[in-house]
Amino acid sequence: MELLEGLKTRRSVRRYTDELISHELFEEIIDTAKMAPTWKNTQTLRYILIQNEEIIKKICDDCLLGFEHNAKGTGWEMFDAGIAAMTFSLAAYDKGVGSCIMGVFDDAKVAEAIGLEEGKTVAALIPIGFPKFTPDATPRKETADLISYID
Repeated sequence: MELLEGLKTRRSVRRYTDELISHELFEEIIDTAKMAPTWKNTQTLRYILIQNEEIIKKICDDCLLGFEHNAKGTGWEMFDAGIAAMTFSLAAYDKGVGSCIMGVFDDAKVAEAIGLEEGKTVAALIPIGFPKFTPDATPRKETADLISYID
């Protein structure tokens, strides 16, 4: 699948078949996902594949919150902003445009500098332009070091 086609057709899926994802397929997915940029190349993300039905049921029954009550309050906008920032950067990359998602800034000062409307927030700065050169990929941790399984 081409990148832009994937960006345009990917959807959030909430119903699944009973077929389990193999460890090998999960590792292939993580092998790509681990290439996502991290602040100062910290690579702190870890992935846990839970296929134990009792634990999945416990999470569904005891851990999920409704749309009207959630631990994030209005903080969901930061998840949305992160997803949108990466999608934006991938779409730009497909067009030959480089980018860098930045989160280390004073959001109040940026809002003031650009005259941002009251009640709006700045989630990320994304400088974009045509790259003078493409930097080499930074070393990544081994995929096996990022994964845990609960079968």
